Amino acid sequence: MEKKPNRFVLWVIGLVVVALLLTDMLPAFAQSREAEVAAPIVQQHEDGRILVAQQEVQQQPRRRRTLMDLLFGEPEPVEQRAPVVEKPVVKKQTKAALPPAKPKVAKATGATRLAVFGDSMATDVGRALERFYAEDPNLEVIVQGVGSSSFVRPDFFDWPAEINKQIAANSFDIAVVMIGINDRQKMRLNDVPYGSLTPEWTTEYSARVTGVIKALRAASKPTIWVGLPPMEAPKFGNAMIQVNEIQRLAVFSGGAEFLDIYEKFATEEGGYTARGPDLNGNQVRMRKDDGIHFSAAGADKLAFYLSQSLKNYYRGGGTVGIEVADPLKGTDAQLMLRPPYQGLGQMKLLEVAGAVIPLTTATRRAADLVTAGMVEAVPVGFDITQMIQAPAGRADAFGVGKVENPTGR
Repeated sequence: MEKKPNRFVLWVIGLVVVALLLTDMLPAFAQSREAEVAAPIVQQHEDGRILVAQQEVQQQPRRRRTLMDLLFGEPEPVEQRAPVVEKPVVKKQTKAALPPAKPKVAKATGATRLAVFGDSMATDVGRALERFYAEDPNLEVIVQGVGSSSFVRPDFFDWPAEINKQIAANSFDIAVVMIGINDRQKMRLNDVPYGSLTPEWTTEYSARVTGVIKALRAASKPTIWVGLPPMEAPKFGNAMIQVNEIQRLAVFSGGAEFLDIYEKFATEEGGYTARGPDLNGNQVRMRKDDGIHFSAAGADKLAFYLSQSLKNYYRGGGTVGIEVADPLKGTDAQLMLRPPYQGLGQMKLLEVAGAVIPLTTATRRAADLVTAGMVEAVPVGFDITQMIQAPAGRADAFGVGKVENPTGR
């Protein structure tokens, strides 16, 4: 007798088959719906109506895993997602600000007047000197810089004539001169043009500088001539080095002090650098973008160097600190070309010549600077013969004291 299949078993098998089919079809149907991405289409009719429609965009379908895949298939590969890149946080850089201005102090009556002559670089240095001496009531800075001026073009601005005019008006006590960045141009002599740094140009340029120095010296105005720093453009920088050397020789021969600042603003190899340590030792920008002028920090640094040289003539109180006397005046040696008689060179020369500068006498104003013929004899505070007469064994005998007679005779 043939056995009939169990209806229950057949019914279970049918349900499994239906479930398998649904497992494969439903995900595919859902996936097709996910592929429809609504993209609005905007249309405007002539009557002003705006119609918005949806556009179906087909995307690459992603295969769904079925029940068979779950039971007998390979494990689903891990989806590789693009790494999340965080947007960098960019902090807004604020513009560097100048240090707070020092409170201005009213200048005292009779304060020493410091005039700064020259071109636009002299103007920057003059403003820095104003900041440096802002709290000193006994020194007044007078900025006399004229932009684009030079010693080459008196038709634009005649510096020798202007300085002589200021001397005649007695408008200052101490002079600071810084000029040269506009001097690399042709010079006309008797309607004949000469190129910069030619022999004729150099001779006349040196004579003009020397004439200004001699006029200042004749008026008893202590003068500090500031040299030029390195320049960024190589060709221009080489020309400024030559101008610097011409000025140095002319200033020395005229008897003034030349402040060489080249190495103070150069690299170790002697080249140009826009950055350097400021007065606090911080690396900051020393020069402006043009590669010529000083920044505020660079000008302040130069003002500090100038203040050290100014100590030879100004020590506060509206007076000068050193009387300048020429011990060779009236002698044959006066006709020789000599180092300057002001500043450090002056002190060294006086030491060699044996001149004595009294430290106990009252200092004088720069306008009252004395000459050798005006120096009066000043009593010496210590008689050297006392060393010879000092008895042996006394602290100031120094081994050359007078030996007392042990016999009493």
